[in-house]
Amino acid sequence: MIFRKRKRSIVRLLLVEDEPLVAFDTEHLLTEQDYEIVATVDRVADAVATLSAGHDVHLVLVDVNLADGSGIDVARVAGERGIPSLFVTGHCPPEAELFGVGCLYKPFDQRDLLLSIEAIELSRAGKAMRRLPEGLRLFAAEKAGGSPDAKERRSQRAAVDQQRPS
Repeated sequence: MIFRKRKRSIVRLLLVEDEPLVAFDTEHLLTEQDYEIVATVDRVADAVATLSAGHDVHLVLVDVNLADGSGIDVARVAGERGIPSLFVTGHCPPEAELFGVGCLYKPFDQRDLLLSIEAIELSRAGKAMRRLPEGLRLFAAEKAGGSPDAKERRSQRAAVDQQRPS
């Protein structure tokens, strides 16, 4: 019997991380696993510019705390373009659920990052992973268990947007 790898729907990634060593290690790991890194940036402005340039991005891996602002702003812009974001951070604030698909807590094992991407891919296909990787909080899984529905989430997003200074 011949076994084939399942074709991935998430291949092209935008990496937004302001810790150089973490960014380098993550980019190296992902390219070794045949992911394409569209860009690795360390600032909100650069991430937004990359997204605004119309690059074909399938998933944004974004830290919450960046030198020039919040990764939540990156996830908001990505979401407006239909691109999911996974927060990769030491602390995942409550409003992250409004703009991302999940949160992988630092420090994480490299295998957990790869499995987290796979879990997002499965979730988007309407399937579930038997066991989520350690440190991954997948918001869609929580939603299925009784979190707010899409209409309520949109209303929560609007409330968060109104609270932010212009």
